[in-house]
Amino acid sequence: MPLQSRHLLGLDGMPRQDLQLILDTAVSFREVLERPIKKVPPLQGKTIANMFFENSTRTRLSFELAERRLSADVLGFQSTGSSVSKGETLKDTARNIEAMKVDMVVMRHFASGAPHYLSTVIEGHVINAGDGSHEHPTQALLDMYTIREKLGRLEDLHVCIVGDIAHSRVARSNIYGLRTMGARVSVCGPATMIPREIERMGVEVHHHLDDVLPHVDVLNVLRIQLERDAGRLFPSIREYHAMYGITRARLEKAGRAVTIMHPGPINRDVELSSDVADGEHSVILQQVLNGVAVRMAVLYLLSSK
Repeated sequence: MPLQSRHLLGLDGMPRQDLQLILDTAVSFREVLERPIKKVPPLQGKTIANMFFENSTRTRLSFELAERRLSADVLGFQSTGSSVSKGETLKDTARNIEAMKVDMVVMRHFASGAPHYLSTVIEGHVINAGDGSHEHPTQALLDMYTIREKLGRLEDLHVCIVGDIAHSRVARSNIYGLRTMGARVSVCGPATMIPREIERMGVEVHHHLDDVLPHVDVLNVLRIQLERDAGRLFPSIREYHAMYGITRARLEKAGRAVTIMHPGPINRDVELSSDVADGEHSVILQQVLNGVAVRMAVLYLLSSK
């Protein structure tokens, strides 16, 4: 069965069968990445524009690699040095790019909702690569894929998202996706970093990490987004690390093996100690590799509609 939507704008409201289809399709592309020749032809003749209005390393490179692995022609766009700096609107920029016969647009934007708006003004498929503090659907999909690869399932697992929930598009997409797939989701962090009424999203809220840690299967640890003034939401980095930093001693005290995830980039010895980030229960580098496979699956499924 094909995806029900023409675009991937977010995981809020996405049917379980669509999530399952993407994750299952990614398994095949994950195998492709292990071959000596890692290129396959499904998107040969297709042109994809990557429109990034915000700084990015992992997501941008991951999408570019996924597109090239599928044999697509890739058009790169960054707002710095473009006509946007001269006052050109998002609509005009996108429609000019589409006039070059682009089939699909991957977009990261600092404004929440920008990819949704774009999907109403162009004919091509739109993939949200992160919009403001709203959603980051492919990051959540690769997180779910990595959990399923590591633990064999998503249903009935307890996943705790730790840190700056208020500013995190990753947290929102993970909550939507994981709950749809049957996982139990909780969030943990200072009260100043937890959005009001987040319980309405069906999650548990904790403010003391050591209380919830003995009961979780996966910790998805978020970066403190200092560029969004998150540093004003707690007294000091040292205190944050003492209360919410994931250390080997803290994990040993919990008395169980907990899978450690992080969307990157890591603030080492703030959210994670180095020995945990590089430890045996960390799947952070697997997330990076799986991100290429998941994005290949999304591009393939949307292009086939």
